[in-house]
Amino acid sequence: MSTSARRTYELDRAHVFHSWSAQSLLDPMVVERAEGSYFWDGDGNRYLDFSSQLVNTNIGHQHPAVVAAIQEQAAKLCTIAPSYANDARSEAARLIAERAPAGLEKVFFTNGGADAIEHAVRMARLHTGRPKVLSQYRSYHGGTQTAVNLTGDPRRWPSDNGTAGVVHFFGPFLYRSEFGATTEEEESALALRHLERVVEMEGPSTIAAIVLETVPGTAGIMPPPPGFLAGVRELCDRHGILYIADEVMAGFGRTGAWFAIDHYGVTPDLITFAKGVNSGYVPLGGVVIADHVADTFATRPYPGGLTYSGHPLATAAAVATINAMRDEGIVENAARIGEDVLGPGLREIAERHPSVGDVRGLGVFWALELVRDRETREPLAPYGSSSPEMNDVLAECKRNGLVVFANFNRIHVVPPCTVSETEAKAGLAVLDEALTLADRHTV
Repeated sequence: MSTSARRTYELDRAHVFHSWSAQSLLDPMVVERAEGSYFWDGDGNRYLDFSSQLVNTNIGHQHPAVVAAIQEQAAKLCTIAPSYANDARSEAARLIAERAPAGLEKVFFTNGGADAIEHAVRMARLHTGRPKVLSQYRSYHGGTQTAVNLTGDPRRWPSDNGTAGVVHFFGPFLYRSEFGATTEEEESALALRHLERVVEMEGPSTIAAIVLETVPGTAGIMPPPPGFLAGVRELCDRHGILYIADEVMAGFGRTGAWFAIDHYGVTPDLITFAKGVNSGYVPLGGVVIADHVADTFATRPYPGGLTYSGHPLATAAAVATINAMRDEGIVENAARIGEDVLGPGLREIAERHPSVGDVRGLGVFWALELVRDRETREPLAPYGSSSPEMNDVLAECKRNGLVVFANFNRIHVVPPCTVSETEAKAGLAVLDEALTLADRHTV
């Protein structure tokens, strides 16, 4: 490790308190630089980034147009209070609304995805005058108080005191169906019936919103079956419930579309976004608001705001990111790589490895479900935890220059939307080899 990297590491361990971690057990990698689909550690080792960090560097690392836009904005106007109009924020809002479904024309900017969810829920409750919000198990919506209570995965448990007005339900997931379904069509119909019963039992007049990740991300990359989201939209319309689409991870090219909701032909009332809107170069999130919701606050003040809402550096990065994605065909590249390389390649890997129970995804948004037994579908790591076997696979990937995103018994293949065919195939080859370690623990 270089002298500078060693100092970085020592200062980190002395002073930095890390998220979601037992502090004394950490041994963080020092990252010194990054470019495109790669980053380099303090020893000079290069890694192919199949994690896109936290599934947010959609245009890759250090895109020159976005770096230049941040530099130019910093030279002109580093910051200004959100009550003032500025060109970066105005143009970013226009570009985002332009890509949202028709009828969603207003954008409220936040600092990230969790506070986007917080404000979307606040808007829904104020618009409807109702207290409850429904969300799926196997979901993640953020780490702030309302967002983490909406979350369905185990990260909610330590912070859930049961007073947030949140009700969870089982969403569709055919591989581990809660309903005994055998086809996607059955899973969709049974999941909708279950949700309708939850709404009925909770009281439709008490429910402000249903919050759904269009394609659940951290919880397992589970594209919804045909008809499910349309059914949710119809259920919401029937009972005056708002539909909030959480596109924080799935949006801005990740699924091979500007918004994942584009694949399903439905229009939500509110869309939350963050991550890919500017690839995380400067923290930014927000809520795209349907006209009928925005009208609620036309003469009635909206009781919420943030000091850094629509920060000029962040929104300048968003403008440059969206323009680069448009001009360079980055969304189309994500769709092509998924269709031609990642999808076929991962299915071939599954055929060779008994440890792979399921492959699912679209665009550059894929998951491998690792199991000990394909028949029983026993996971290679328990729900809510990891295992030595999973850790061995991840360590083998890292030894061979590949960093992947992992959660419980799953490996998520989520490279930047800019990933080349050569890079995608190289990453799959490393993963293919590493899975031989998982195969040793199958029956």
